[in-house]
Amino acid sequence: MTSTTEGAVSWGAVIAGAVGAAALSLVLFLLGTGLGLAAVSPWVSEGISGTTAGVSTIVWVTVVQLLASALGGYLAGRLRTRWVTVHTNEVFFRDTAHGFLAWAVATLLMATLLSSAVGTAISAGLKAGGEVAQSAATVAGAGAGETNPLGYYVESLFRNDPNRAAPAASPAPAPSAAQAAPPPEPYRIPEVTRIFANALQSGELAASDRLYLGQLVAAKGGIPQAEAEQRVTDTFNRLKQNLEQAKAKAKQAADDARKASALLALWLVVSLFVGAFFASLAATLGGRLRDSAVLTT
Repeated sequence: MTSTTEGAVSWGAVIAGAVGAAALSLVLFLLGTGLGLAAVSPWVSEGISGTTAGVSTIVWVTVVQLLASALGGYLAGRLRTRWVTVHTNEVFFRDTAHGFLAWAVATLLMATLLSSAVGTAISAGLKAGGEVAQSAATVAGAGAGETNPLGYYVESLFRNDPNRAAPAASPAPAPSAAQAAPPPEPYRIPEVTRIFANALQSGELAASDRLYLGQLVAAKGGIPQAEAEQRVTDTFNRLKQNLEQAKAKAKQAADDARKASALLALWLVVSLFVGAFFASLAATLGGRLRDSAVLTT
């Protein structure tokens, strides 16, 4: 059936094409998620790496856009009302416009349905960057929690050397005024942890803290004061180096995640343009088949 009174836009055909494109996009996105092609992770140990995600996700999103947009455009062109008195060039333009409108409506639908997923992919770099500050604050400002890596270094201070022979009983020399005797309970993990945490924030271990910690270690392990202070210095330096390495790795991972997110965002735009083009092209094909089918009956 033909009509000469219909408007230039067949909204029924546009909406039908858009719904078809959105449904196919949703199915393909779910398929890609199940195959691991739609997951973006900057961490190598979580799913696929950032480099693999950058390539595979871009290819998959482009394929989804191409197939879904082509289907939506074809439906919009094939289901439109036939224009009898319209010039061929105008029919070509209107078919193209129908395909573009079907793509636009489908894109808005998918943006609403998948807004959380797209937002997660784009903000992956920002979340990874937040992990840097969080991990640094946990190590530098935490107390003596069981999962705190700072506690490991503190406890290593008070380990007894199994290769050291037990010291012979002898009267200990009287401490000087600058080296007063430590408190009655030298094995104080929480206190030492707080001292190390404060030193990490300032960047260096104060001489008075080194002296005090050396007294605690010497009293606990039965070793000379000088050796105890050297153990304190070495342990703090190892802790500081470990923290710096961890922060450097976290920053590098955050930078890689931001780059992958930026690249993904750019290619999402490219894939949308590809979808708009194929939707318009498929609509012209559907329109021609619609007209040819009517003329031959």
